[in-house]
Amino acid sequence: MFRLARRLVSLVLVVLVVYLGVSFVHVYQASRRDEAAPADAIVVFGAAHYNGRPSPVLRARLDHAADLYKRQLAPTIVVTGGRASGDETSEATASADYLSQRKGIRQSAILREKDGRNSWQSLASAANELRKRGKTKVVLVSDPFHAARIGAMADELGLDAAVSPTRTSPISGQRELRHLGRETVAVAAGRFVGFRRLMRIDTVVVKAREADRSG
Repeated sequence: MFRLARRLVSLVLVVLVVYLGVSFVHVYQASRRDEAAPADAIVVFGAAHYNGRPSPVLRARLDHAADLYKRQLAPTIVVTGGRASGDETSEATASADYLSQRKGIRQSAILREKDGRNSWQSLASAANELRKRGKTKVVLVSDPFHAARIGAMADELGLDAAVSPTRTSPISGQRELRHLGRETVAVAAGRFVGFRRLMRIDTVVVKAREADRSG
Protein backbone atom coordinates (compact mmCIF):
# COMPACT_ATOMS: atom_id res chain seq x y z
CA MET A 1 0.00 0.00 0.00
CA PHE A 2 2.81 2.41 0.90
CA ARG A 3 4.62 1.69 -2.38
CA LEU A 4 1.43 2.29 -4.36
CA ALA A 5 0.82 5.61 -2.59
CA ARG A 6 4.42 6.66 -3.22
CA ARG A 7 4.11 5.78 -6.91
CA LEU A 8 0.89 7.75 -7.18
CA VAL A 9 2.50 10.77 -5.53
CA SER A 10 5.49 10.46 -7.87
CA LEU A 11 3.20 10.22 -10.88
CA VAL A 12 1.26 13.31 -9.79
CA LEU A 13 4.51 15.23 -9.33
CA VAL A 14 5.75 14.20 -12.77
CA VAL A 15 2.46 15.25 -14.38
CA LEU A 16 2.59 18.57 -12.50
CA VAL A 17 6.17 19.28 -13.60
CA VAL A 18 5.32 18.43 -17.21
CA TYR A 19 2.18 20.60 -17.08
CA LEU A 20 4.14 23.54 -15.67
CA GLY A 21 6.85 23.01 -18.26
CA VAL A 22 4.35 23.08 -21.11
CA SER A 23 2.72 26.16 -19.56
CA PHE A 24 6.09 27.93 -19.34
CA VAL A 25 6.77 27.25 -23.02
CA HIS A 26 3.33 28.64 -23.88
CA VAL A 27 3.88 31.76 -21.76
CA TYR A 28 7.34 32.33 -23.25
CA GLN A 29 6.19 31.86 -26.84
CA ALA A 30 3.23 34.19 -26.31
CA SER A 31 5.59 36.84 -24.93
CA ARG A 32 7.50 36.83 -28.22
CA ARG A 33 4.49 37.09 -30.54
CA ASP A 34 2.77 40.22 -31.85
CA GLU A 35 -0.72 39.54 -33.19
CA ALA A 36 -1.70 43.17 -33.86
CA ALA A 37 -4.51 43.35 -36.42
CA PRO A 38 -7.48 45.61 -37.20
CA ALA A 39 -10.01 45.56 -34.35
CA ASP A 40 -12.84 47.48 -32.70
CA ALA A 41 -10.71 48.67 -29.79
CA ILE A 42 -7.26 48.58 -28.20
CA VAL A 43 -7.36 47.60 -24.51
CA VAL A 44 -4.41 48.73 -22.39
CA PHE A 45 -3.83 47.06 -19.03
CA GLY A 46 -3.06 49.46 -16.21
CA ALA A 47 0.04 49.66 -14.04
CA ALA A 48 1.42 51.95 -11.36
CA HIS A 49 1.41 55.72 -11.63
CA TYR A 50 2.78 58.50 -9.43
CA ASN A 51 0.18 61.17 -8.68
CA GLY A 52 -1.18 60.84 -12.20
CA ARG A 53 2.21 60.41 -13.88
CA PRO A 54 2.50 56.97 -15.50
CA SER A 55 5.33 54.75 -14.30
CA PRO A 56 7.87 53.60 -16.93
CA VAL A 57 6.01 50.28 -17.18
CA LEU A 58 2.65 51.95 -17.81
CA ARG A 59 4.19 54.50 -20.14
CA ALA A 60 5.67 51.74 -22.33
CA ARG A 61 2.23 50.15 -22.66
CA LEU A 62 0.57 53.46 -23.48
CA ASP A 63 3.22 54.40 -26.05
CA HIS A 64 2.65 51.09 -27.83
CA ALA A 65 -1.14 51.51 -27.73
CA ALA A 66 -0.77 55.01 -29.18
CA ASP A 67 1.38 53.62 -32.01
CA LEU A 68 -1.27 50.99 -32.80
CA TYR A 69 -3.97 53.66 -32.76
CA LYS A 70 -1.99 55.91 -35.11
CA ARG A 71 -1.59 52.92 -37.44
CA GLN A 72 -5.41 53.01 -37.54
CA LEU A 73 -5.79 49.47 -36.23
CA ALA A 74 -8.74 50.56 -34.06
CA PRO A 75 -10.80 53.73 -33.51
CA THR A 76 -10.92 53.42 -29.70
CA ILE A 77 -8.42 52.92 -26.90
CA VAL A 78 -9.72 51.48 -23.64
CA VAL A 79 -7.55 52.37 -20.64
CA THR A 80 -8.05 50.30 -17.51
CA GLY A 81 -7.31 50.28 -13.79
CA GLY A 82 -8.96 51.62 -10.68
CA ARG A 83 -7.64 53.74 -7.85
CA ALA A 84 -5.33 52.11 -5.34
CA SER A 85 -5.44 52.97 -1.65
CA GLY A 86 -3.95 56.42 -1.13
CA ASP A 87 -4.14 57.42 -4.79
CA GLU A 88 -5.99 60.56 -5.76
CA THR A 89 -6.64 59.34 -9.30
CA SER A 90 -7.13 56.02 -11.05
CA GLU A 91 -4.73 54.22 -13.36
CA ALA A 92 -7.27 54.71 -16.15
CA THR A 93 -7.41 58.48 -15.64
CA ALA A 94 -3.62 58.77 -15.53
CA SER A 95 -3.44 56.75 -18.75
CA ALA A 96 -6.13 58.78 -20.51
CA ASP A 97 -4.46 62.06 -19.58
CA TYR A 98 -1.09 60.81 -20.84
CA LEU A 99 -2.55 59.69 -24.17
CA SER A 100 -4.36 62.97 -24.61
CA GLN A 101 -1.67 65.38 -23.44
CA ARG A 102 1.49 63.58 -24.55
CA LYS A 103 0.31 61.59 -27.56
CA GLY A 104 -2.29 63.93 -29.00
CA ILE A 105 -5.12 61.40 -28.96
CA ARG A 106 -8.52 63.04 -28.61
CA GLN A 107 -10.45 62.24 -25.43
CA SER A 108 -13.49 61.10 -27.42
CA ALA A 109 -11.39 58.18 -28.71
CA ILE A 110 -10.48 57.06 -25.18
CA LEU A 111 -12.77 54.90 -23.04
CA ARG A 112 -11.95 54.74 -19.33
CA GLU A 113 -12.50 51.60 -17.24
CA LYS A 114 -11.93 52.75 -13.64
CA ASP A 115 -13.33 49.90 -11.52
CA GLY A 116 -10.85 47.07 -11.99
CA ARG A 117 -8.55 46.09 -9.13
CA ASN A 118 -6.81 43.31 -11.08
CA SER A 119 -6.37 42.17 -14.67
CA TRP A 120 -9.50 40.00 -14.71
CA GLN A 121 -11.76 42.70 -13.29
CA SER A 122 -10.37 45.32 -15.66
CA LEU A 123 -10.80 43.15 -18.74
CA ALA A 124 -14.25 41.93 -17.70
CA SER A 125 -15.43 45.48 -17.08
CA ALA A 126 -13.94 46.69 -20.37
CA ALA A 127 -15.60 43.79 -22.20
CA ASN A 128 -19.00 44.75 -20.76
CA GLU A 129 -18.60 48.37 -21.84
CA LEU A 130 -17.46 47.38 -25.31
CA ARG A 131 -20.36 44.95 -25.79
CA LYS A 132 -22.79 47.78 -25.03
CA ARG A 133 -21.30 49.49 -28.07
CA GLY A 134 -21.43 46.35 -30.20
CA LYS A 135 -17.65 45.81 -30.05
CA THR A 136 -15.99 42.47 -29.29
CA LYS A 137 -12.85 42.42 -31.44
CA VAL A 138 -9.90 43.80 -29.49
CA VAL A 139 -6.14 44.16 -29.40
CA LEU A 140 -4.74 43.68 -25.90
CA VAL A 141 -1.67 45.64 -24.82
CA SER A 142 0.49 44.83 -21.79
CA ASP A 143 4.00 43.57 -21.02
CA PRO A 144 5.26 40.52 -22.94
CA PHE A 145 5.22 38.20 -19.92
CA HIS A 146 1.52 39.02 -19.45
CA ALA A 147 0.49 38.02 -22.99
CA ALA A 148 -0.54 34.40 -22.49
CA ARG A 149 -2.70 35.10 -19.43
CA ILE A 150 -4.58 38.09 -20.83
CA GLY A 151 -5.20 36.22 -24.08
CA ALA A 152 -6.62 33.26 -22.15
CA MET A 153 -8.78 35.55 -20.02
CA ALA A 154 -10.14 37.22 -23.15
CA ASP A 155 -11.10 33.80 -24.52
CA GLU A 156 -12.95 33.01 -21.29
CA LEU A 157 -14.79 36.33 -21.54
CA GLY A 158 -15.84 35.64 -25.12
CA LEU A 159 -13.74 38.36 -26.74
CA ASP A 160 -12.18 38.02 -30.18
CA ALA A 161 -8.74 39.08 -29.00
CA ALA A 162 -5.26 39.52 -30.42
CA VAL A 163 -2.35 40.32 -28.12
CA SER A 164 0.29 42.92 -28.99
CA PRO A 165 2.84 43.32 -26.18
CA THR A 166 4.98 46.42 -25.83
CA ARG A 167 8.65 45.97 -26.72
CA THR A 168 9.91 48.93 -24.69
CA SER A 169 9.09 47.70 -21.20
CA PRO A 170 11.74 48.43 -18.57
CA ILE A 171 11.16 44.96 -17.14
CA SER A 172 13.89 42.72 -18.54
CA GLY A 173 16.57 40.22 -17.56
CA GLN A 174 16.11 38.51 -14.22
CA ARG A 175 13.01 40.58 -13.43
CA GLU A 176 11.34 39.41 -16.63
CA LEU A 177 12.29 35.81 -15.89
CA ARG A 178 10.66 36.05 -12.44
CA HIS A 179 7.52 37.48 -14.02
CA LEU A 180 7.50 34.67 -16.58
CA GLY A 181 7.68 32.18 -13.71
CA ARG A 182 4.76 33.75 -11.87
CA GLU A 183 2.73 33.96 -15.07
CA THR A 184 3.43 30.28 -15.73
CA VAL A 185 1.85 29.35 -12.41
CA ALA A 186 -1.08 31.75 -12.98
CA VAL A 187 -1.76 30.45 -16.49
CA ALA A 188 -1.47 26.81 -15.38
CA ALA A 189 -3.89 27.39 -12.49
CA GLY A 190 -6.26 29.53 -14.57
CA ARG A 191 -6.57 26.96 -17.32
CA PHE A 192 -7.29 24.30 -14.70
CA VAL A 193 -9.88 26.07 -12.52
CA GLY A 194 -10.89 29.00 -14.73
CA PHE A 195 -9.59 32.55 -14.52
CA ARG A 196 -12.82 33.92 -13.06
CA ARG A 197 -12.63 31.48 -10.16
CA LEU A 198 -8.88 32.03 -9.77
CA MET A 199 -9.41 35.78 -9.38
CA ARG A 200 -12.09 35.17 -6.76
CA ILE A 201 -9.68 32.99 -4.81
CA ASP A 202 -6.99 35.67 -5.10
CA THR A 203 -9.42 38.34 -3.88
CA VAL A 204 -10.32 36.26 -0.82
CA VAL A 205 -6.63 35.74 0.01
CA VAL A 206 -5.86 39.46 -0.36
CA LYS A 207 -8.78 40.43 1.88
CA ALA A 208 -7.69 37.91 4.49
CA ARG A 209 -4.17 39.35 4.49
CA GLU A 210 -5.51 42.89 4.84
CA ALA A 211 -7.71 41.80 7.75
CA ASP A 212 -4.71 40.17 9.48
CA ARG A 213 -2.65 43.34 9.07
CA SER A 214 -5.40 45.59 10.38
CA GLY A 215 -6.06 43.24 13.29
